[in-house]
Amino acid sequence: MAELSDKVIEFLSAGTRTGMLGYVAADGRPLVAPVWFVVDDGQLAFTTGRDTSKGRALARDSRVVICVDDPPPPYSFVQVQGLASVSEDPQDVLDIATRTGARYMGADRAEEFGRRNAVPGELAVRLRPTKVIAGFDISD
Repeated sequence: MAELSDKVIEFLSAGTRTGMLGYVAADGRPLVAPVWFVVDDGQLAFTTGRDTSKGRALARDSRVVICVDDPPPPYSFVQVQGLASVSEDPQDVLDIATRTGARYMGADRAEEFGRRNAVPGELAVRLRPTKVIAGFDISD
């Protein structure tokens, strides 16, 4: 298992950068979808619906990748490859949804978004890193 360095965690946790989740469709096509995420005990965590394309793909194949970039110069990115695990535990889903809501919508709306997104059929997903590739300040 690869570990997220302090510098990678700081980058991934900064602001409201969106992760791009790469996964494989049922017919083998590669797909990418944006996800809001938080760093949770050395893993990337997000929520998704069990019956969405992402949720169905995770049930078939837990191998995924998330790439996060910082597009203004001097350009940086982190790619986290790994294995996803899912939980339907209501408290787990609520925890991740609330923390994600706080990050992307603000602390004052965290509970609102947590409750809105922690409904039956939602999954808490954790990506356990197996490989991390990072490039910081690429154009310097």
